[in-house]
Amino acid sequence: MPSSPRRTTLATVAASAGVSVATVSKVLNGRREVAPDTRTLVQSLLLEHGYVPRSSPRDLADGSATVEMWVDEMCAYSTEIIKGTIDAGAESGVAVVVSGTKGMAGGGTSWARDLVAAGRRAMITLTNGPTKAQLAALSRVRLPVVVIDPLNLPDAPVTSVGCTNFAGGLSATQHLLALGHRRIAYLGGPATAAVNQARMHGFRAAMEAAGVPVPPEYVRTAGFCYPHGVQEGAAVLDLRPAPTAIFAAGDESALGAIQAARARGLRVPEDLSVVGFDDTEIATMTSPQLTTVRQPLREMGAVALRTALRLAAGEKIDSRHVELATELVIRGSTLAA
Repeated sequence: MPSSPRRTTLATVAASAGVSVATVSKVLNGRREVAPDTRTLVQSLLLEHGYVPRSSPRDLADGSATVEMWVDEMCAYSTEIIKGTIDAGAESGVAVVVSGTKGMAGGGTSWARDLVAAGRRAMITLTNGPTKAQLAALSRVRLPVVVIDPLNLPDAPVTSVGCTNFAGGLSATQHLLALGHRRIAYLGGPATAAVNQARMHGFRAAMEAAGVPVPPEYVRTAGFCYPHGVQEGAAVLDLRPAPTAIFAAGDESALGAIQAARARGLRVPEDLSVVGFDDTEIATMTSPQLTTVRQPLREMGAVALRTALRLAAGEKIDSRHVELATELVIRGSTLAA
């Protein structure tokens, strides 16, 4: 994260207010024996100076502090990560507050100070971001940030948690190749998304290693959601020759591709094999159940929470980026060509 100015102390705020350090401490701790006018003055100066109370393992574990979690949108993927984060918070005695990203400001520090004033001691984001300006604002108030599997990596150093996306894409494609498929299409997320690029590179690496060419029209990038799978699945299935297998970079888009196949009278897996990515609950709710690459989604949330608490307590971490292993889970949506 960006470098930060020298930390504001209670003595600095006390000198500005013309009161004792003890008085400032009483205001911070919500003590009643402070005159209303003095309390208002001290509170305004705390914000003006950007004072951030120093966290310790004790105040993080006694329920007095919370961790903010910003989420772009609710879906099967994000729900699993949120569950893991909340469960890890409960084990650590820390509350997790889940919020949407509409309140994320483009710059400035007032919104970041409001988070600190509300008792937040760390931030976890499951978003397309945060931006450099947002990271700078959080850095100014010394609120540590952990980013989970960002679509686009911020253009500033940031601590992140993800999975082995390249290895997952590789194993999914190798599975289809082992079944005898050669006409394999890839349905990815946004073209510029780091996770999409890693999964697509894994797909291409497996195809190249097998000596199987990939027609450009067999590679589609749009998004990870169900409608994207329907749209892009229809596009590749209308090609001639059509693929006999599809690797979709998300479970929801995989289900969309299955729907596109059924709309064309194709059977899964008899006429088309489909592999997804994530292994969310919906992977076992479809018929046939979905062969997919399992991301340890709940563990990703738990690791992010534990890492955020360590940063908030001033501890050093071994790595700025943690990748958890993926695993191919074979179910009923794939069959030999």
